[in-house]
Amino acid sequence: MEKESRQPPLPPHIPITIFTGFLGAGKTSIILSLLPLLPKDYKVVLLKNEFGDVQVDSQLAKQSSLTAVSEILNGCMCCVLVGQMETALREIRDKYRPDRIIIECSGSAFPATLAFQIRELERQTNNDLRLDAIVTVIDAENFAGYEDTSPTAKMQASYSDIILINKHEHLNEHALDILIDNLNTLNLDTPKIKCNGRNGVDPNVLFGIDSKLFRDSIPQPGIEDHHDEVKTLTAYRGFLPTCHGHEHCDKGLCTSHIEVDVDKGILESALASLSKESVWRVKGFVRLDSAIWILNWAFGRYDLTLLKGDASFMRDASIRLTIMGDKYELDRKPIPMAVKKFCADLQVQVV
Repeated sequence: MEKESRQPPLPPHIPITIFTGFLGAGKTSIILSLLPLLPKDYKVVLLKNEFGDVQVDSQLAKQSSLTAVSEILNGCMCCVLVGQMETALREIRDKYRPDRIIIECSGSAFPATLAFQIRELERQTNNDLRLDAIVTVIDAENFAGYEDTSPTAKMQASYSDIILINKHEHLNEHALDILIDNLNTLNLDTPKIKCNGRNGVDPNVLFGIDSKLFRDSIPQPGIEDHHDEVKTLTAYRGFLPTCHGHEHCDKGLCTSHIEVDVDKGILESALASLSKESVWRVKGFVRLDSAIWILNWAFGRYDLTLLKGDASFMRDASIRLTIMGDKYELDRKPIPMAVKKFCADLQVQVV
């Protein structure tokens, strides 16, 4: 009699960790810093929700050891895109059966509504998909500023299992004490943990929480309009191949005078000209030194990371950026002078 072949046992359930935090708080960097600290056979799938259609953080994530990256763009999955989130989570479960799903919310996501939807999924899947924790990332250097501007930032800090204090190395002890006091007024009982710079935080601190949040409560009505506080603009600079006397020259269409590469000095100057009051985040792709780089700018600080792998989406462009900021500022006509100057310096069009 042949022995019955046995499949390895499936995990009892798939835990879901939600990362929230305002624009530029450092959610992606912290998530990626967790991966090297996990066992090599530990499978993590990241579900990301991004503003705009420039998939910057997803490109960074794809260069990591994540099992897969799934994206939901141009909307907020805690409200208008709830159906897409549910579908994506079910597809991730069925296709990958990961050890954990991490959801990285857009910068204006309200965690209560999102958590409530996952609680519904728990019931529908008989706890096969289960909420493990809501983690809120705080930009220590800029929290006092964006907390006043964004009601959602306060909600993120208020409804959380763990608050991670990121970028605290830029503060002195007195300023850090004031920040923690401020966070305690919003949420006294939740642990506040300082991140260890680029090393992030120990995953054992964040995983296995088994959150008790929103098991029986329903989120407040009227939260669905929260994402309106953020406005996004898409900036693009294209180019054509160097002209060699083709017909379009006679029509005045030759663009061989436009540099393919972006001058790094001009880029730095343009970023320095932005106002943190109206623009909170700029991210996208720029062509520097005949290579494509990922740009992440938030509240006056920026990083450039070399893009590895397929860059065909930039074959006709030297710049693709998403600009995010205060809706009331960026909706003004004409656009704020700082944004106008930024676009003029980089010779980009807002599309």
